[in-house]
Amino acid sequence: MLDFVYYPVSAVLWLWHTGFAALLGAGSGPAWVLAIVFLVVTVRALLVRPFLAQVRFSRTMSVLQPQVRELQAKYSGDREKLVAETRKLQQQHNFSVLRGCLPVVGQLLLFLGLYHVLRSFDRTGPVSQVPFLGSSASMSAADNANTANYLFSPEQVRSFLDAELLGTPLTATLATSGSALASFVAVAIPLVLIGALATHGTARASIARQLETTPQTRMINWMTLWVLPLFTAAAGLIMPLGILVYFATSNTWTFVQQYVVHRRSEPLPAAPSERRENGAD
Repeated sequence: MLDFVYYPVSAVLWLWHTGFAALLGAGSGPAWVLAIVFLVVTVRALLVRPFLAQVRFSRTMSVLQPQVRELQAKYSGDREKLVAETRKLQQQHNFSVLRGCLPVVGQLLLFLGLYHVLRSFDRTGPVSQVPFLGSSASMSAADNANTANYLFSPEQVRSFLDAELLGTPLTATLATSGSALASFVAVAIPLVLIGALATHGTARASIARQLETTPQTRMINWMTLWVLPLFTAAAGLIMPLGILVYFATSNTWTFVQQYVVHRRSEPLPAAPSERRENGAD
C-alpha cells in the first residue's frame, strides 16, 4: 500500500549498509547499527524543510489563537461574519491549515516507512504479503532468511538476522532474548532511556514556548511530558533491538533539531492579554 515510501527508505538503508559493510564486514552488527542510524539522519535531514514549515505554522497559530477568540466573542451571534473575519485574519497572516497538515503527513509516512522496512526483516513471507503494522504473524529466522526484503537480497536479510550488538541480536526482544537476556538489558536500557529523555526534553521545550494555556492544553502538555516518554520506555519491553536503535536516534534528532531551530528563531510576540498587562499599545 505504501510501497512508494518503503522502497526509497529501503534504498537509503541499503546504500548505508553497503558502505559500512565494505568497512566492517557484511555480517557486522555495528555495520547494521550505523546503517540504521544514518538512515534516520538521512531521512530526517530531508524533512528539515517540512519541519521548518511546521514550526512556522505552529508559531502563526499561537499568535492567531487569542485574536480568533476575540473574534468569536465579538461575533458570537453572527456566524457568517465570524467566518468571514476569521478567514480574513488567516489571509493576512498567510495561514493555511492544509499547508500546516502536509508536513505532518509527510513525516508520518516516512516514519511508517522507516519502521516497516526494519520490521520486515523479521516478518512472514514475501514483502508483498507482509501484514501491516500490528500483525502478530511471525516465522522462524531460518525461514524468513530465505525471503528478500524490498531491495535486500536473502543473503543480506540473513546478515541482518545474524547481526549482533554487544552480543545481542538486533532482532532480539526482551521476550525472545533467551540466554542473551543480560546483554539485551545492558544494551536496551540505555537506548530506551535516551529515547524517553529526548521525548521528554522535546515536549518540555515545546511547552515552554506556548503563549498561553487552557485546561485542554494543560492536559495535553501533561501527556506529552510524561505519558509519551513512558510509552517510549515501555516500547523497550516489546520492540526488537534494531527498532530501539531507530527510536533513540530519531528522538534525539527531534530534540536537537527543535533546540537549534527555536534558538535561532525570533521570539514569539506576547499574547494580547500580556501586552495589556505590560501597558503596551
